[in-house]
Amino acid sequence: MNNSLAVVLIASGVAYGTPLLFASLGELLAERSGVLNLGVEGMMLVGAVMGFWTMERVHATSALTLLLAMIIAAVAGAAMAAILAFLVITLRANQIVSGLALTIFAGAAGLSSYIGDNSQLSNLAPLHNFQPFLPNSMQNWPIVGPILFAQNALVYFSWLCVIVIAWYLSRTRPGLNVRAVGESPAAADTMGIDVVRYRYVHTLVGGAFAGLGGATITLAITPQWVSGITGGAGWIAIALVIFAFWRPEFCLIGAYFFGALQGLAPLLQARNITLGPTVLWTNALPYVMTIFVLVVVSSGTSRRRLGAPSALGVPYVREEH
Repeated sequence: MNNSLAVVLIASGVAYGTPLLFASLGELLAERSGVLNLGVEGMMLVGAVMGFWTMERVHATSALTLLLAMIIAAVAGAAMAAILAFLVITLRANQIVSGLALTIFAGAAGLSSYIGDNSQLSNLAPLHNFQPFLPNSMQNWPIVGPILFAQNALVYFSWLCVIVIAWYLSRTRPGLNVRAVGESPAAADTMGIDVVRYRYVHTLVGGAFAGLGGATITLAITPQWVSGITGGAGWIAIALVIFAFWRPEFCLIGAYFFGALQGLAPLLQARNITLGPTVLWTNALPYVMTIFVLVVVSSGTSRRRLGAPSALGVPYVREEH
């Protein structure tokens, strides 16, 4: 029963969807503040390489090493987000162009590959990686065992993040303030809310989540480093926020759906099942998502229909209001 195609596909969807969930939660926070972060892919790649680099360089217990690797990955993602924040918030540069430029700078042909190649990470086998830790008796429970209990600690941490962010945005004063900043920064400013500070903080936190998502790939999903290892996951995460109507709980559902799509090709291949060019359309998915995102964010009608923050992608200049 636990080896049935449906159970294995759902379980792999949870695993493969976790980095997408981290990245989409970070993007959601940034967009709720009015900042469109198209640099998620680059931030994920920098987080992925820095997490793997830390794991290889730190000599400590497995748990401590992996914890430190995730922290460094989050800091690396936040550092990339700080560059974006300075460009789009302080200098008020075009958010779409700035995000794309950051992805090029930090992405597969830029900083992340330079760090990985210079450190020769692609030649190193992982010393530590995240693995399921709950008792085997729980992992072997029919159906729910592989899906819920045969997962690593990052999966459970991502669930906690969904709950905390949903509560933060709907039940706390700072969360309501950031939503106000994303909807009408001029009105928020009139109420005494520091628009610039809120946008900076949530963009940096969003970058940290993207870094966590990247490190999840190199430390849990495929414990290794190769250039461009995220494979467009950042673009899918950006589209996920739109599909989820800017709600964290829907991000979880969407992340697992796209995670299952990513895990479908290797699963079918392992079972010698052929359903057409599965690998081809799976690899093309990030590019389709990119086109979709650019169409949506460039169309005011689509944004209003989907419930996007009204000031998303619009720089705020106090003197003009």
